Amino acid sequence: MSFQTKRLGTRPDAIAPDGSEVRILCSVGRGSLARFTLPPHAVSQAVAHRTVDEVWYFLSGRGQMWRRSPDVEEIVDVEPGVSITIPLGTSFQFRSLSHEPLSAVGTTMPPWPGEDEAFAVGGVWKPTV
Repeated sequence: MSFQTKRLGTRPDAIAPDGSEVRILCSVGRGSLARFTLPPHAVSQAVAHRTVDEVWYFLSGRGQMWRRSPDVEEIVDVEPGVSITIPLGTSFQFRSLSHEPLSAVGTTMPPWPGEDEAFAVGGVWKPTV
């Protein structure tokens, strides 16, 4: 076993399949942590995941998150202090509605497996990233 300690980077480590900036944080065998940032007034690509669940906690900005599963579809307002789940197979898209970036810390379980994990789906808003 080893421990990880990591400081949030000033530059993105990657661009997520949804178009948001990703800053990779720590991971363990059963999960990983990252910070996702969407620029002010931007709209993400709509995607779904093949094998992972995610839990997000919003840190800054104000926006909306659309989620659709076979059983339910909803749009919720997000802002600092709001947490949401993205269960396996859920289609989702998010947008920033403020003058500051919309950012969240997200846990991915199991850890993010790579680029082929997410696939494009039809969303509710026209993407800008």
